[in-house]
Amino acid sequence: MSRFVAKSIDQYHTLYKESVENPEKFWAAFAEQEFVWHKKWENTLSFDLRKPTIQWFAGGKLNITENCIDRHLTTRGNQTAILFEPNDPKDKPLHISYQELSKQVNKTANMLKALGAQKGDRICIYMPMTPELAYTVLACARIGAIHSVVFAGFSAQSLSDRINDAQCSLLVTADGGYRGHKITPLKAIVDQALISCLSIRRVLVLQRTGLKVSMKSGRDVWWHEVFAKASDACVAESMDAEDSLFILYTSGSTGKPKGMVHTCGGYMVYTNYSFRNVFQYQEGDIYWCTADIGWITGHSYILYGPLSAGATTVMFEGIPSYPDMGRFWRIIEKHKVNIFYTAPTAIRSLASGDLSWVHSHDLGSLKTLGTVGEPINLEAWQWYNEHIGQGQCPIVDTWWQTETGGIMISNLAGVSKDIPTFATLPLPGIQPCLMDETGNEIATLEAEGRLCIQFPWPSMARTIYGNHQRFADTYYRAFEGKYFTGDGAKRDKNGNYRITGRVDDVVIVSGHNLGTAEIENAINEHPLIAESAVVGYPHPIKGYAIYAFVTLRSPKHEDASVGIKIEINSLVTSLIGPIAKPEKIQFTAGLPKTRSGKIMRRILRKIAEGNTESLGDISTLLNPDCVEQIIQGASI
Repeated sequence: MSRFVAKSIDQYHTLYKESVENPEKFWAAFAEQEFVWHKKWENTLSFDLRKPTIQWFAGGKLNITENCIDRHLTTRGNQTAILFEPNDPKDKPLHISYQELSKQVNKTANMLKALGAQKGDRICIYMPMTPELAYTVLACARIGAIHSVVFAGFSAQSLSDRINDAQCSLLVTADGGYRGHKITPLKAIVDQALISCLSIRRVLVLQRTGLKVSMKSGRDVWWHEVFAKASDACVAESMDAEDSLFILYTSGSTGKPKGMVHTCGGYMVYTNYSFRNVFQYQEGDIYWCTADIGWITGHSYILYGPLSAGATTVMFEGIPSYPDMGRFWRIIEKHKVNIFYTAPTAIRSLASGDLSWVHSHDLGSLKTLGTVGEPINLEAWQWYNEHIGQGQCPIVDTWWQTETGGIMISNLAGVSKDIPTFATLPLPGIQPCLMDETGNEIATLEAEGRLCIQFPWPSMARTIYGNHQRFADTYYRAFEGKYFTGDGAKRDKNGNYRITGRVDDVVIVSGHNLGTAEIENAINEHPLIAESAVVGYPHPIKGYAIYAFVTLRSPKHEDASVGIKIEINSLVTSLIGPIAKPEKIQFTAGLPKTRSGKIMRRILRKIAEGNTESLGDISTLLNPDCVEQIIQGASI
């Protein structure tokens, strides 16, 4: 076992002290000990956060796929690397060994090269959650091409925007993708997107659903036809640690999506480090992250982190409610999953169903639970702990971002204490600080402010593709020499952090800063409420007031809505104070969410303000229909 994986709270504190007193020595030692390099780096770290420029392990030569695949072949070649669970539970799962993964990735890499792909090319991937998606991502890394995965639920317009921004030359897709009982016509969406994309030369199409598709001569080719001719031997391209590995787009509150650029060396080092420490992965564990590879969570904690650690990682094609609300628990029972990592949105959704879906399955294999995507509210945490973990599993509440590349603040499973609704302590190497509105660091231990990171870490994004000025302005101008996360946080007397939500989701009511996440947590304590989203809206006296959009557990409770509103305000008053009481409460059938399950508070804020003419593109939402329903019901 590596000395860099903390096995006790004392060891955590020792590692943390080491990592902040001499970060370069700490990360150099870990990188040298744990990974295969073609050539050692010339300089562990150089940076200037005012510009900003950051380089980790520059001059070091490696290929991340050799560390995710090749180096495991002699010791665990026959071990399952990817355990694929198909959308239809009647279909047989696939146990893809590291040996088989090597062959498939090499063949896919040679297939991409046969279609003209070269080192440095940007390759767009718009695929369902099948093994071929994993093969393609890793194949790009194998040949030094830069992958840009677009979640296969995005619209044609969103896809074309991303292709054009990155100037991708090759696109990999499928005829369609399964999502529960629905089939998404991926190739048809691609065809529509490419009308306005001039950079794409070739389109590679996987047969997954059997949907009839049109194939453009000279541009479109079938996966199986090219794959059959490809060799299963492919020498990995030697990459500089600072060469780009991938571009992944994240939505901004304004403007077009930001293409975050992550690099080969630092990203590899940190995703491995954080995976092993946070989840306390042990040899033989079955690990399942329920995210889609179209998001950063899937990149870091389905593929690169687990595979670099030699883990068995589950890849799930379906959704938690198909064919019924017991699907997650059935998979855990079937595959004896040990580590389970999912989003609070999924937990709240499943918690609203009948407990018989949970209790009819044996979840005794679980030893670690995790949450990701947004702060988890107390009620959801308690349900997760009691019914899924049976009070026996630590819950790691992980805070991080697309921009950070890996988990930044989290308890370590069974090592550091889990505190409901708290992300708790920073990982070794991560130096957070809290800033006040005037730009000064808050020196007291117990504090609340804007969360910044004051020293580089290996997996941090290096730029926004094609727009470094926007990168600097977005993340490094608010607080000179520090990375501004955009989040607010509270720190308790023991140094534990609780994320209070986006700073633009902090509402100033009568001069008081109120975190919307905190108000939501209070509202969600009500037994009849499934979910809520809180925003601020202009108020003639208070400056801003609180508007709460609330989803009930069952429509039958609507008859009691007046009484529930009174109870909500009572709850908020008791848990936070009367200043935080919502001025307006609207019951809705659903809340607008991204495909990854995040509530789009920006849209709700505009509805609350009466500004419904500038909602932007809502076609990419998981549930765009609910927006009109909310507008109709809004008390403006």
